[in-house]
Amino acid sequence: MSCETCAAACPAAKGARTSGGQGAGVAVALLGQPNSGKSTLFNGLTGARQHVGNWPGKTVERKEGSFRIGDTQCRVVDLPGAYGLSANSPEEEVTRDYLESGDADVVVVMADASQLQRSLYMLAEFAAAHPEQPSLLALNLMDVAEGQGKRIDSALIEQRLGIPVVPLVASRPEGYGNLLCAIERTARERPFIDDGRLRRELASAPATAQGAGKARFAWIEWLLDGAVSAPEKAHALSRFDRLVTGSRWSKPITVAMILAGFLLAFVPAIPIMMLGGAISSLGQVAAGALAQVGAPDVVGSFLAGVVFNSLCFGTMMVGYVFGINLVFGLYEEAGYMARIGYVFDHTMARFGLQGKSLMPFLMCLGCTMGGVSGSRVIDSWGQRMLTVMMAWAIPCGSTWGVVPVLAVAFFGVVGAPLVIVGIFAMMLVIMGIVGKVFGPRLVADGERSGLVMELPPYHRPHLKGVVRGALLKSRQMFVRAIRVVAIFAFVIWALTYTSTGGVEGSALYALGTAIEPVTRLFGMGWQTFTAWLCALVLKESALGVLSGLFTGAATPNAVLVGIMTGGGAAAANVGEVMSQVISAPEALAFIFAFTFNMPCAASVSATWAEVHSTKWTVITAAFYIASSLLLGCVVYHVSLLFF
Repeated sequence: MSCETCAAACPAAKGARTSGGQGAGVAVALLGQPNSGKSTLFNGLTGARQHVGNWPGKTVERKEGSFRIGDTQCRVVDLPGAYGLSANSPEEEVTRDYLESGDADVVVVMADASQLQRSLYMLAEFAAAHPEQPSLLALNLMDVAEGQGKRIDSALIEQRLGIPVVPLVASRPEGYGNLLCAIERTARERPFIDDGRLRRELASAPATAQGAGKARFAWIEWLLDGAVSAPEKAHALSRFDRLVTGSRWSKPITVAMILAGFLLAFVPAIPIMMLGGAISSLGQVAAGALAQVGAPDVVGSFLAGVVFNSLCFGTMMVGYVFGINLVFGLYEEAGYMARIGYVFDHTMARFGLQGKSLMPFLMCLGCTMGGVSGSRVIDSWGQRMLTVMMAWAIPCGSTWGVVPVLAVAFFGVVGAPLVIVGIFAMMLVIMGIVGKVFGPRLVADGERSGLVMELPPYHRPHLKGVVRGALLKSRQMFVRAIRVVAIFAFVIWALTYTSTGGVEGSALYALGTAIEPVTRLFGMGWQTFTAWLCALVLKESALGVLSGLFTGAATPNAVLVGIMTGGGAAAANVGEVMSQVISAPEALAFIFAFTFNMPCAASVSATWAEVHSTKWTVITAAFYIASSLLLGCVVYHVSLLFF
């Protein structure tokens, strides 16, 4: 009985899908190549009922969620996107091991209906390796296929396969009725693929990888013969595609598209970020109200400096993450994201990365947090983690709000450009060190660089689905990251709080003056070290902290709160005042240590939420903190020879 026939009787087709927690029920696995629509389907099925982590013993993303079909509880696992089951990468190894475990009651194999001949290769590998696994085939992007003038006879394909075949548009959850019906039917009847024809093709082929590949494609041709209205043909690149992928303008156009996306992300992000600033201001109002009713000052300070500031940081972070995911989700949904990877794949492969790594690098020039979030488009976890680690070395926009002020004040308009050149040179050195030290551990020697195998056809993105996905990702990141932000906010508040408002009474002052002989080894006195430390929370606070410490304007905590509420600013002559108090070598040491310190608390939390690894987040933060101090030490002692 076809899915269309049983749809009217199936509870799922009538929308009987309700929320629920994790349970035994039916275990559903989503299997498919990158860009097949697995993640879109996963989000559509589970909504907010999902969690993300790593596979046990593996640094590969594991996504699980739940949904219901009538009274049946379903647990769904989104297997890592892979081009096959040969275990040539950690993602393929995880997918293969999960399928061999037999944990899945139903495997949903996703295929791109607009280019079936190639996208069904995963189905061929699955059929050969797991012929007795209950499964169904979901033909996604049916709207794109129809737009190409193709007519697909899913009933004929179903007859030949012996399993349910469901036409689908994954970005439209309102049309999931037939799919849910097919999942319920597969779990009940446990059909498996009729692999007789495939086994004969494989038996007659040469016993080589190439021979097996040809046999699978021959089986796919038989499967589609007469089932598609027009023969699958090699896709000729359009004039636009030739321009953006194969001309001398392809790389400049790609860079321009990424930067344009980065700027467009601010459009939806700014209102949310403004809400974050309002939350911090509300904390000040709450603290003032507590003081008026006689509450201890420490209570109001904690409320404003930790609780409300943590919510403020988290909300502002999520605002930008939402903007990034929305804009680049539209790029991906439209089919352009694969072009970015294709154009720069050869260049990035020299560093053990893939072409999509360029996007996070460029985005970090504006905001490290945005670059970290942008790394989500990279399929391989190891390459994603290495991209994030290298991206931390790129000075963000907040850094450039501090460095030029100090560089001009200490080294003049002639010397300041040399400082900037030195920073860019050091950036490349640190990125190279990260690649050499951590690359072999994150990206196995010989692992595929990530070259895009198929350029998906361009199509009109479904805005509703993209917005839903961006909201889900932002929610996940906020929940995971707020804990990291709160820890940083609490530490800085505890170190800088004073009952008098004077910095001299703070724990940070006592600590800074006590360890100043040690910080001097790194080229920083207690004032500059304090600014370096506060920059761990908020990079742009450094100039305000220096202003407060050298001109007596405010405590570091007051500066942090002021910046979040929009009322914080550095003294206009802070550079001039500093140049009369500290030496040029100390200023240069601070500039380099500040620039290559870990970006900020929000970037740390974004990294932790994105890579799902406490271990590697801590390693990355520790590396940059240690490197920045070592760099400050070297710059300071070398500068003493010249100043």
